[in-house]
Amino acid sequence: MQAIDADISSQFLLTLGVILLIGLMFSTIAERSFLPRATLLLIFGAIIGDSMFNLIPAMFTQRFELIADITLLMVGFLLGGKLTASSLRDHSFKSFAISFSAAVIPAAVVCLGMMAMGVTIEIAVLLGCFAAATAPAAIFDVVEESGIKNRFSELLLLIVVLDDVWALLLFGVGMAIVTSLNGSGGDIGLASLVVQELGGAILLGVAIGLPAAYLSGRIKPGKPMLSEALGIVFLCGGLALWLNVSYLIASIVMGAVIANLARHHDYPFHAIEGIESLFMVVFFVLAGASLQFDALATIGGIGVIYIVCRALGKYLGAWLGATLSRAGSKNQQWMGVALLPQAGVAIGMALVASNRFPEYRQVMLPIVIASTVVFEIIGPVFTRYAIGHSPDQQG
Repeated sequence: MQAIDADISSQFLLTLGVILLIGLMFSTIAERSFLPRATLLLIFGAIIGDSMFNLIPAMFTQRFELIADITLLMVGFLLGGKLTASSLRDHSFKSFAISFSAAVIPAAVVCLGMMAMGVTIEIAVLLGCFAAATAPAAIFDVVEESGIKNRFSELLLLIVVLDDVWALLLFGVGMAIVTSLNGSGGDIGLASLVVQELGGAILLGVAIGLPAAYLSGRIKPGKPMLSEALGIVFLCGGLALWLNVSYLIASIVMGAVIANLARHHDYPFHAIEGIESLFMVVFFVLAGASLQFDALATIGGIGVIYIVCRALGKYLGAWLGATLSRAGSKNQQWMGVALLPQAGVAIGMALVASNRFPEYRQVMLPIVIASTVVFEIIGPVFTRYAIGHSPDQQG
């Protein structure tokens, strides 16, 4: 028994050590190339994952969901910290206009594109809802890794915070529409359930954020300890999962509350930032290992059109929102390009929809999984390119 335990511990520690060292190497490469760290780690994960050489022990891949939850909780907390009163004063209308348009327009473009390909309206509506979501972890990592701090990157992070909120609301409405169209009946409350999930997440974030804003950072004045920061984040995530509300939205709200109310903090998030990058490395490698490349061979023309329509919709949506909010030419040109990454939120929606409408599963899941492979690998490249070509602006 001790030999078996020692073998498991050895595999675990060796795998973790290799992943972290490879992550350090790829971070260095990313600084000297056009490829962002997220893309390099995803490709590395795909090479050593099940789809190719299958070198990652099952104990790691089986815990990907837990690692993803922890990573996204930290990302949500840090993104929420960007929602300060000063940043909202500078970008509030722009962020709301662009994020809303960049969610609704791709949903509409994908829906129309799918219908033009002969897909039933029910599936087209659902695919449109999936297209609205972005990948907050990938975009956040690219922004942080680039080291570029300007009005464009600041606005981009605000938009990412709001984008998945709009996507979840669209998904609730879309589920209700499909329920009505296909006559499955009875579940008129599907949209209200999504609103309830969002409302519950907001209430939870406020309920934890308010006392945390005043109680944290007292042991070491002005600087919350790592145990405080992690305790707050994990408490929020655990309660959100237990209450079946969005832990990403809850952690964003909690981060925003603490950032705005914790006046005695020098900077309330420095402790999390100290270890968040380590989780990001493991997260992207395991995300790459979980990519199912065989799905690319099954999507056909419909999947290609979905990918093209989503990319076009994101660009047009961000351009329209930036134009209406007078956000400046650089935002019009590059914001949609920066919003291309797509990941877990879209797959989560697809799984929920597949369970609710199993008759559509065989069409929806391969398209969403395959498009996630494409957008997760190339999306961060476009995000980094967009950030690099949008110097500071006053627009």
